[in-house]
Amino acid sequence: MRLFTAVTLGTTIEARVAAELKRLRQLANHARFVRVEGIHLTLVFLGEVEASRLPAIREALASVGPRHAPFTLSVGGGGTFGTPTHPRVLWADVHGETNALKALQADTAEQLQPLGFESEYRDYAPHLTLARSHTSSGDPALLECVKALSGTDLGQGRVDRLVLFESRGPEYHRVAEVPLTRIA
Repeated sequence: MRLFTAVTLGTTIEARVAAELKRLRQLANHARFVRVEGIHLTLVFLGEVEASRLPAIREALASVGPRHAPFTLSVGGGGTFGTPTHPRVLWADVHGETNALKALQADTAEQLQPLGFESEYRDYAPHLTLARSHTSSGDPALLECVKALSGTDLGQGRVDRLVLFESRGPEYHRVAEVPLTRIA
């Protein structure tokens, strides 16, 4: 099983991202855009994991929820990763209660570390991936997408649970959910 932990952002952001992706596809028609029903903010990528390890992973994640209260994030604007002239990834910026998100990510990583899972983030920088270049050399058309995203508001979403996902190709399946239950 290919697993990762993440938070989802709700139907308002999903609907606005869907509309925005239609517009962006016209600007970068060679890029691979994300599926709207799969948008999420990855916290810790676990990689290939044997199904026999699921109980221990669920137990580790269950301890995270009671220590965190639900919080609100907003999405808008954007940028790229990769070289300035040939970026490889297009992303939308995440605002709002990002300190709560960073704390949730750090706690999740800390709980999974004794099970042998290392976080790929030294300094977690939340972003919502929208598209990737088809080639490793990047896609200059993604720069036009950044201009188009300037000043956009893709909405707000309430984060109230941590989700363990299984990636099956382009589809993500929920394996476990941990409600965030601390009273703020």
